Amino acid sequence: MIYGYARCSTNEQLQDINRQVRELNKQGVLYDNIYLEYESGLKENRAELNRLLNGVNFGDTIISTEVSRITRSTKQLCEIIEFAKDKHIKLVLGNFIVDCTKELDPMTEGMLKMMGVFSELERNIISQRVKSGMENAKAKGKNIGRPHTTAEDIPNVFYRHYPKYKNGEINKKEFARLCDVSYPTIYKYLRLVDSKI
Repeated sequence: MIYGYARCSTNEQLQDINRQVRELNKQGVLYDNIYLEYESGLKENRAELNRLLNGVNFGDTIISTEVSRITRSTKQLCEIIEFAKDKHIKLVLGNFIVDCTKELDPMTEGMLKMMGVFSELERNIISQRVKSGMENAKAKGKNIGRPHTTAEDIPNVFYRHYPKYKNGEINKKEFARLCDVSYPTIYKYLRLVDSKI
């Protein structure tokens, strides 16, 4: 069986995972066998990755578009390599094929681990740049983080549909759809409005 794993660090509203899905599909992975995850690549305990690893059998193949999609942790990559060797599965990470259905040669394993080191390094450099940028912005007197929302900032469409929600004609999910906002945003608006009443 061929499985695919696609990951983005942030949710689907901020990052598009579809490019990875299309690439996995082109490589022969059926949509039903693609595991989608929105988590940091450094997080060790990821629900979808764990589900994938628990579901593979001897001789199966796991495909990801690149090493950094499956993990940004060198330690975890080493654990996944050992798992692949124990299960005799094939890992396809971008253009790099790690065939553990037979004995893995040391050069291939070493190259894969080096790719993991560079992936983790890249992530650490990005993190350092973001922190530096935020400190620089703070030093210039800019506000960092999400802007504070007041009841006056809530769009009119919210108030137009609010009576329907209060009367039980629509639920929060329908309310969010009518206002063209996310579920958490509707909660935020409702908290603001209800606190004023």
